[in-house]
Amino acid sequence: MSAETVHARVAAQFPQVNISTVYRTLELLQNLGLVTHTHSTTAIALYHLAEDSHHQHMVCRRCGHETEIAVSELATLDQHLQSTYGFHADLTHFAIIGTCKSCHAVLKTDAVTVADDDATSTPKTANALLRGLRRRSGVRCR
Repeated sequence: MSAETVHARVAAQFPQVNISTVYRTLELLQNLGLVTHTHSTTAIALYHLAEDSHHQHMVCRRCGHETEIAVSELATLDQHLQSTYGFHADLTHFAIIGTCKSCHAVLKTDAVTVADDDATSTPKTANALLRGLRRRSGVRCR
């Protein structure tokens, strides 16, 4: 949960609590090893109890659907980073951003439709194709 969510819950019972107090408290709890945080598609950190942090988040950049997976599923990546680079990664600190199965199927269908449409028209630039894909799939340009 975000610091803003924690603040809203605390402020419902203790309205005088400032959000800066929540941030300082979350930082203290993190330093004590009681909570951890993960970064998602936004710059907002999401906090978890440390005992629940042995998972990873996969977040769909199109629909926002979030799926939790066990960190152990990333063991091959962790071993590769260690053996190749001598790097020991914290694989719970970030979210894996991509496209979920449902959205990927929609995007693939839209790409085929655009390709079929373009086969009978004059060639378009890559940017025009992307705009057409986004319009058809309902994805907003960022």
